[in-house]
Amino acid sequence: MTTTLIDPARLERADTTVCSEPFSFLIAHEQLPDAARGELERDFPRYDEAGFFPWDPADCGPTINTVIEQLTAPEIASAIGTRLGIENLGQYPTLVTLCRHLNRRHGTIHTDSKSKVATALLYLNESWPDTSDGCLRFLKKIDDIDAMLVPELQPLYGKFAVFKRSENSFHGHLPYEGERRVIQVAWLVSEEAKLRKTKRGKFSRLFKKLFGGLDKKLGAGRDRNAAHRD
Repeated sequence: MTTTLIDPARLERADTTVCSEPFSFLIAHEQLPDAARGELERDFPRYDEAGFFPWDPADCGPTINTVIEQLTAPEIASAIGTRLGIENLGQYPTLVTLCRHLNRRHGTIHTDSKSKVATALLYLNESWPDTSDGCLRFLKKIDDIDAMLVPELQPLYGKFAVFKRSENSFHGHLPYEGERRVIQVAWLVSEEAKLRKTKRGKFSRLFKKLFGGLDKKLGAGRDRNAAHRD
């Protein structure tokens, strides 16, 4: 019998935040059972490289694969789509990427690419430093990391954020270097976009295996308000 790790009913918690302006987003808490903490930590892929890489079940243990299978199920897409005003979100192909480590160049303010319909982020970190560095922020503008729409979200175990991609879906975080475990699910406009992004992600991982030191140096001194459009 498959364990229920992702339950759409948890989105009904009183502390779930849903906003529709200036873009649609959702922030939810305690979306994973406490009993699964140890197994999810054990089964998360042991990437040495920093960044997001396409999901390969062979990289992961069974509990992580179960979470991903449930996160990409139609019931979750329906629950998210209803709250974000996206009709039939489940019709779109999904691309799952995972991140274990970040370099300081990551997290610049952006909207996500036009090939994305919506993006979900499920965090798995047992603790977080007493700092804003690396904490997700939904923003009013593309050039001000402090122009927060709601309080920043620490990437702690069971925290869940989803947003509908738009021309002003600005988000990002302050520079952070170190472990920051997250599963990302993107609903994409087409299978072609999924194939293109998957190829790019695999190439990125290969590049970082070969030139990891260079990758770490790139953008290490970036401005806190650094941005790119998508």
